[in-house]
Amino acid sequence: MADAPAAGIVLASSSRTRRAMLEAAGVRLEVVAPRVDERALKESLRGEGADGAGVAEYLAEAKARYGSRHRAGRLCIGADQVLDCDGVLFDKPVDMDGARMQLASLRGRRHALVSCAVAMLNGERLWHHVDRAELAMRDFSDGFLDSYLETIGAEALDGPGGYRLEGLGAQLFARVSGDYFTILGLPLLPLLDYLRARKVLPS
Repeated sequence: MADAPAAGIVLASSSRTRRAMLEAAGVRLEVVAPRVDERALKESLRGEGADGAGVAEYLAEAKARYGSRHRAGRLCIGADQVLDCDGVLFDKPVDMDGARMQLASLRGRRHALVSCAVAMLNGERLWHHVDRAELAMRDFSDGFLDSYLETIGAEALDGPGGYRLEGLGAQLFARVSGDYFTILGLPLLPLLDYLRARKVLPS
């Protein structure tokens, strides 16, 4: 089985954050936006009783498979993240009212962010990794919530829960336990290990 070409990997993801993480880590890549109906797949998986890890893995594989179909001979990476609060899975909010409702629901509670990456070559799944981080939101006031959403604007729609920890969203939290990259949406360090093992990156 051939290694990925020197041109780098294919990232089957529309996430600017995942792309930035990989590029900052020195990974050469091409981005392919996967045409995957995530909401429909999530609804189906939830109906089958899948947990957060199962949903994240299934969607990451679906994205990698899309990339693999469109870039034959290239190593394709798909990734996904799910927010799990006591068994309830959160999607990205569709509007600011939805973001406010999600943040109000998570306020004063613990939740998990589950991130998964899957690698495929020519339609064959070669590797995957799932990681989980635990986060506890503080019991912030309605006034702070309104001010927060007014400040970040549409950025609240970029991820499940209505926040980005790497910015002003840090002020929403009391405690965080887990890998920082996993929280951002990608188990980056295990993925880099895998890319080194495949000689995509120097060891």
